[in-house]
Amino acid sequence: MTRLWLTAMLRRRAAQLLAVAAGVTVAVALLAALGSFVTAAKATMTARATRTVAVDWQVETQPGADPAAVLAASAAAPGVVTALPVGFATLPSLSAKDGTATQTTGQAIVLGLPDGYRDAFPGELRTLAGADTGVLVAQQTAANLHAVPGSLVTLTRPGLPPRAERIAGIVELPQANSLFQEVGAPPQSQPAAPPDNVILLPNAEYHSVIDPLQATHPELITTQVHVSRSHALPADPATAFTTVTASAHNLEATLAGTGRVGDNLGAALDAARADSLYAQVLFLFLGLPAIVLAALLTAAVSAAATGRRRREQALLRTRGASAGQLSRLAVSEAAAIAVLGAAAGLGAALLIGRAAFGTAGFGAGNAAPLWFGAAAAAGFVIAAITVLVPARRDRRASTVTAGRAVVGQVSSPVWLRYGLDLVLLAASALVFRATSGATYALVLAPEGVPSISVSYWAFLGPTLFWIGTGLLTWRLTDLLLSRGRPLVAVLLHPFARQLSNTAAATLSRQRRPIAHAVVLVALAVSFAASTATFNATYRQQAEVDARLTNGADVTVTQPPGARVRPAAAADLATVPGVRTVEPLQHRFAYVGADLQDLYGVRPETVTAATSLQDAYFAGGSAAQLMDTLARQPDAILVSAETVKDYQLRPGDPITLRLPDPRSARPTPVSFHYVGIAKEFPTAPKDSFFIANASYIAAATGNDAVGAFLVNTGGQNTAEVAARIRQKLGPSATVTDLAATRGTVGSSLTSVDLAGLTRVELGFALLLAAAAAGLVLALGLMQRRRMFFLAAALGANRRQLAGFILGEAAIVVAGGLLLGAGAAWGLSEMLVKVLTGVFDPPPAHLAVPWPYLTTVALIAAAGSAAAVAAVIRSTRRPTIASLREG
Repeated sequence: MTRLWLTAMLRRRAAQLLAVAAGVTVAVALLAALGSFVTAAKATMTARATRTVAVDWQVETQPGADPAAVLAASAAAPGVVTALPVGFATLPSLSAKDGTATQTTGQAIVLGLPDGYRDAFPGELRTLAGADTGVLVAQQTAANLHAVPGSLVTLTRPGLPPRAERIAGIVELPQANSLFQEVGAPPQSQPAAPPDNVILLPNAEYHSVIDPLQATHPELITTQVHVSRSHALPADPATAFTTVTASAHNLEATLAGTGRVGDNLGAALDAARADSLYAQVLFLFLGLPAIVLAALLTAAVSAAATGRRRREQALLRTRGASAGQLSRLAVSEAAAIAVLGAAAGLGAALLIGRAAFGTAGFGAGNAAPLWFGAAAAAGFVIAAITVLVPARRDRRASTVTAGRAVVGQVSSPVWLRYGLDLVLLAASALVFRATSGATYALVLAPEGVPSISVSYWAFLGPTLFWIGTGLLTWRLTDLLLSRGRPLVAVLLHPFARQLSNTAAATLSRQRRPIAHAVVLVALAVSFAASTATFNATYRQQAEVDARLTNGADVTVTQPPGARVRPAAAADLATVPGVRTVEPLQHRFAYVGADLQDLYGVRPETVTAATSLQDAYFAGGSAAQLMDTLARQPDAILVSAETVKDYQLRPGDPITLRLPDPRSARPTPVSFHYVGIAKEFPTAPKDSFFIANASYIAAATGNDAVGAFLVNTGGQNTAEVAARIRQKLGPSATVTDLAATRGTVGSSLTSVDLAGLTRVELGFALLLAAAAAGLVLALGLMQRRRMFFLAAALGANRRQLAGFILGEAAIVVAGGLLLGAGAAWGLSEMLVKVLTGVFDPPPAHLAVPWPYLTTVALIAAAGSAAAVAAVIRSTRRPTIASLREG
């Protein structure tokens, strides 16, 4: 019997079965794609975090310990690939002759590098000029000494004769912050700035210069073991962090106090693990609503066959079918839909992975089959809920007589009578207010602590809002069709003409399925629009984050103490690809006892080279505050932390003391506080000042520039940066926006979401089209009998077409308008709740108007296709159609 049932069902109801299976297909494909991508994204975060580390561990030998024993223990630790000893020594000064003048530095650090160090740790050094081996000096040191390859540098040794060394090359130390860290310092402590003066000696030369100090000044010398570990780590950053930190603790226990481990690899993974949870949160926020929507559409398609199913069950009962047989038939139908939908969904996911990510498994490795299996299981669950459960409910609740009935009475749902939609929206507002405060953290990741967690409470606000707006859409549609019949008749008159009152009355009686269709269209539109808006805002802020850190398309940073004049900008402007060059002063100033960064800008022209968002400032917009700096030269913008610490009010005078390199006494300069600078290109995140560069130059007699912000129009930044490096040599540091994008901010923003965005937005378009077209078509097809009766009573085809068009216009227009309103609110909530993803937070949403226009056009096209199909069906012979209905 089951085989005959399936055969007949495939023969007579194939279109309906395929429509239901299509809903399962969408849910399965989306879950497999998003789940696999998130897993792959976590693996990418782990890989990128490990690649940013030049030296995985720095094991520092403690006073009195044997460096050879520490080296042996470090090399024998599980997972260690390379372990090399590096000497550190502190000397009073370095000096070099520049023509007739002698340049002398302050305290200097001498590093002793063993053979093979650069090969073992290639990210620690980068040659700027000269040779890769021999005596090397850091870029800043070369600038302080006015030294070039071939210059003689004299090392001052306390209690011993000075030692002269000839420079073979000039290098950059990209990982200087970690290289010169205080090993064993608490994670929450403020790291010290790396030294300005560093000279690197080959191992034999280092021991020749430094070993004589061991007897008289052992406190100036220490030894570290630099360790490279195997990066075969778990894909999840949190698990990888736990693995690495446990290994570091194990080594410290083995060393028994003779050495401390500076865990650079663990520190990098510590940051990535929080970002991995944000990726998981994004999956839940952006992926699950689509899966739920696909399930709702599947249920809507399945529900279209409810009347026919009841009549079929009634007929089978009259012919002796038992309850068990009816259950088996329902199970076979649900299983067929689940198998078909799951197979098609997994196939679609494989194709999507290949097309969007270059690999069928989305780069998720061994985890991809797990997600594909979970997606297939979800498909079976959706089929059971949308097909099997309604069939079983109908079998238990319906009698033969009730199953043959075709006329019913529309009643209001219970939730509508008790105002559940308004309750959900009010609860959403309360939860959103609680979870979007300044002190609320979505991801809790205490620094250095293995345990991290997500506050899933934050999900409740957007979830309640999405459900509440859906129910509110139902309420408004029901209210319009029931109590607003005169208004509906007026709206339908351009379509139905003389049948407008009849159409309005008919829509009122059918308001429940129509409200259902409007809700699905609104939910689909709100999902598509909010997802697109969030993704556009995400991309916008990733670019803002990179530009805020780098300063401009290309930034040329001068070494401290360099006296480069603003006129040098003209020379840089001649480099091919450069549009404008903006000089930026960078000084240091004392406010009270605190030494903070001071940036001098030309307020009239600074925005030509870099972008200043209103979110960077408080007390006025970016344009207003730049205009204030131009009109009031002694105006100054102060960081929020300093304003709070010193209780400043707008207009208060503030005197800064700027160190003068020509004398031992700082120069006092008076300003007036006019606003707050929360962020500024190239500035640190905590405390700094922004002032008028001309005023600072006049007050100090020094117009030296700290950096040049180069505008390339966003084009060819890497090529322009390379040309500038070639032009300037090692005298300045040149960074470009393209390189900064992949390294700044969170590892989440550095993950390329272009493929995921295409997948999400593609599914969103598909869901919007299905909601507007398929659901509308099913609703209209269910009422074909009514159209046939109207035709039998004398309605012509134009009137029938107008009747159908009027209902479609209400469904689509209502869904688009209410969905757009819901999308705006949902987008605001998503961006606010997920503030931790954005650095800095966005000043406004980025609205992707082309995509939103496409969504509206797709919805309109889907509804137009549905209307055309129904209109064609009304052209069939009336008697035959009535007999079939």
